[in-house]
Amino acid sequence: MTLIIGHRGSAGSFPENTMISFKAAMDAGADGIELDVQMTKDGEIVVIHDEKVDRTTNGTGFVKDLTLTEISRLDASYTFPEYKGSANVPTLKEVLEWATTRDSCIVNVELKNGIIDYPNIEEKTIELINHFNLQKRVIISSFNHYSLVKCKEISSDIETAILYMVGLYKPWNYAISIGAKGLHPHYYAANPKIILESQQCGIDVRPFTVNEIDTINSLFKNKCSAIITDFPELAAQLKKHNE
Repeated sequence: MTLIIGHRGSAGSFPENTMISFKAAMDAGADGIELDVQMTKDGEIVVIHDEKVDRTTNGTGFVKDLTLTEISRLDASYTFPEYKGSANVPTLKEVLEWATTRDSCIVNVELKNGIIDYPNIEEKTIELINHFNLQKRVIISSFNHYSLVKCKEISSDIETAILYMVGLYKPWNYAISIGAKGLHPHYYAANPKIILESQQCGIDVRPFTVNEIDTINSLFKNKCSAIITDFPELAAQLKKHNE
């Protein structure tokens, strides 16, 4: 059964990476959510995609240069003015605490440390996951594969997944070599053979960001482990037709 993971929540219809978006994704029938984390000036883990707050909030500057208090005051309604004043940048702690109230909700935490090397972001993220006893429901992914290895060294209980954009040769072997249990490729790099051979080797394949109807249907047909989509409601409707 192919699972549905809401990309930044339900980012196609709601302000991305906000509690509004995460709740909407689960209400739409998603099996879980995907989110991105950066670190504030005072060392707090916050949920936001970009290294700067400019695109998705009414603020300016790098996340690393702003305190949690400063970031919490920002409006994160992005291109959805109807949510102005009711959408802000959540902390990872806030999201994980909410996830404990949603039975079986998968949380895919993407570490955004490929450009900025946030000190101890792996330790701090895993500490929060352990605090809420969500080790079996969280997947840590990153384009920084060194960071994924570090996460496995800190905790063997939490699944890691490799993010990548282009074709890798036998990616299932690479995943096994660094202790990852998942592959999160751009959907262009997830052809049927890679999906089949990876999953036969015990490596789950969850392509991103899958928004087109034909692509969603194709991945359902190929029994992909999961899809990561901006439109979980659409994916849930299509899934019913593919069952």
